[in-house]
Amino acid sequence: MINETIAVREADQLDISALAAFLATQLPDFSIITSIRQFPGGYSNLTYLLGTDQGEYVLRRPPRGAAIKSAHDMGREYEVLRRLEGIFSAPRPLVYCEDTAIIGAPFYLMERVVGVILRQEAPPDWPLEPSRMRLISEGAIDTLAQLHRIDLEATGLRSLGKPEGYVARQVSGWTERYLRAQTDDIPGMIALAQWMEKHQPTDGPAAFIHNDYKYDNLVLDPEQPARVRAVLDWEMATVGDPRMDLGVALAYWGEPAEAQAQPLVAANLTWLPGNLSREEVATRYALHTGADLSDLLFYYVFGNFKIAAIIQQIYARWKQGHSQDPRFGGLLTAVRHFAAQGQQALAKGRISNLWE
Repeated sequence: MINETIAVREADQLDISALAAFLATQLPDFSIITSIRQFPGGYSNLTYLLGTDQGEYVLRRPPRGAAIKSAHDMGREYEVLRRLEGIFSAPRPLVYCEDTAIIGAPFYLMERVVGVILRQEAPPDWPLEPSRMRLISEGAIDTLAQLHRIDLEATGLRSLGKPEGYVARQVSGWTERYLRAQTDDIPGMIALAQWMEKHQPTDGPAAFIHNDYKYDNLVLDPEQPARVRAVLDWEMATVGDPRMDLGVALAYWGEPAEAQAQPLVAANLTWLPGNLSREEVATRYALHTGADLSDLLFYYVFGNFKIAAIIQQIYARWKQGHSQDPRFGGLLTAVRHFAAQGQQALAKGRISNLWE
């Protein structure tokens, strides 16, 4: 599916006249917005496709009811894209606006990168046979390794994070975020938090990391499935231990038995035949980066806990009435799933074939 869009959900409408007036002051020769659609994927920042007399653009803004500034800082996300321009596969940023009077929140505009984005259903005109999925999975991991090899000093990216003490801050920070958003008693989450506190490794060499790396954040080249045209959704990007980034990617990397049990896992098509297994992902990543993965189980457990905490935050906002999106009402089962998956990994001492 080539970057498919839907009609803008009623709760997510924008003030088109105010937006057009602002863009007329920012974009050469711009005069009108001819259409506005919404990208359906994602549970966090809202993303729109703007048709204009000067072509198509993508607009990003925070979700309504969000109170986590660091996760929805549009200015910072815009700056990340600006620094990645020309050195990594990311959309080109165009306009940033911090004036909340325009559409009710800060936002930024970027170029639209056209390509295939893998969502819950396979594209009808782009069969995902095993040979193609093999290329896609290899290309995805190679691109992640490429990101982690970017020179922090030459690009100025080091200033966008604090790598010292990163692992400890992530463990304590995500534990606190989960507890603040907690709505139900899920003992597995508390058990994982306690285990991570006792078993966290020391920080490794710093890298620029994405922190939400999965298939539906990749724009693929339809003609060359192993080529990633652009990586999207940089809202959690920072400088830190890249193995933590790998751990989150591995937790998203659902295998067949997990996809059968949890719809949110099935939405990431890594479980289809031909994909690398999680163990193969880790092996390929280490080959390209030279990373020490002796504590891989910790990074994987952390990835599951973090994803569960993110989902819990979204569910809590829905329960508080900040969103009417019907998808959010069933997210508690996903929190339980990722908590159980982390516990299963600890019980078996591995990251693949956890439910066999």
